[in-house]
Amino acid sequence: MSKSPIPQSDFTETTISSKPVYEGQMLKAYEDHIHTSEGKPAKREWVAHPGAVIVLATLDDGQVVLERQFRYPVRKHMIELPAGKIEAGEDTLKTAQRELLEETGYIAHEWKHLMTLHPCVGYSNERIEFYRATGLSLQSRQLDDGEFLDVFTLPLNDALALIDSGDITDVKTIAGLLWLERSRNQ
Repeated sequence: MSKSPIPQSDFTETTISSKPVYEGQMLKAYEDHIHTSEGKPAKREWVAHPGAVIVLATLDDGQVVLERQFRYPVRKHMIELPAGKIEAGEDTLKTAQRELLEETGYIAHEWKHLMTLHPCVGYSNERIEFYRATGLSLQSRQLDDGEFLDVFTLPLNDALALIDSGDITDVKTIAGLLWLERSRNQ
């Protein structure tokens, strides 16, 4: 039996106390007092996030469904794959199906879970569940109140060029598009 190339040291930290310091509609921030793996006291600040899904939706001709919307925290319009927040108790596939229809107007006849990504492990427990959606048919969009976005499609190579040009900087979209490129080349 071969030995794993991944180091197996245990640096687990133990929570002593945890208190919420901010509670919003979506996010909660905590200040925790912990013991490090060496037993020393320390403080950790972190954000609790409900999780999200992202949908890698492609048309039969291979074009990728994308969105352009204004994102307040970075104060600019962003190009992204369809995505959305997981509601409490909601199955992640249901979230992906709901978000694709709400934001783009598409329903997919074939769904596949691809992977889980943790985008900011240094300060948040957020996870993003990636789904592949194919066999699309267009219905009508059902945007949430106050949600504004443009939906468009591009060939995968053109979407990848937007990463190279710096027009796509959203990490979940970059990961999704690179996954599509990798799967195309396998």
